[in-house]
Amino acid sequence: MVREICRDVLFLGQKSESAKKENIDVAQDLLDTLAFNAERCVGMAANMIGIKKRIIVVNVGLKNMIMFNPVITKKHGEYEAEEGCLSLIGVRKTTRYKDIEVEYHDMNFKQHKDHFSGWTAQIIQHECDHMDGIII
Repeated sequence: MVREICRDVLFLGQKSESAKKENIDVAQDLLDTLAFNAERCVGMAANMIGIKKRIIVVNVGLKNMIMFNPVITKKHGEYEAEEGCLSLIGVRKTTRYKDIEVEYHDMNFKQHKDHFSGWTAQIIQHECDHMDGIII
């Protein structure tokens, strides 16, 4: 189901709670909402649709990837970026890293550890900030 985008900075500023298998419906809503907003959005966190769970969806080229409880375990190659957000107006400067390693669970709650770089790494970092209540 396509959900409305949350713009409440007080809500967005709160940390999200761990996701469980029972939250797969939230992941599907994220996928649907990202697909609906594909022309202006490349990633979303569950709090952007009003749900405080540690779930993100990231566009990785031809598909959208769901991550449950992602944690960035390594990062290097610091740089300054300007980012926009569907939940906010305008763009803001922030620090990002060119290369990251992320541990997460997929839709079947199978654990993964993957390396991401460039644009995909930047999107993941932005969405992980959302889950930690960090508003760029």
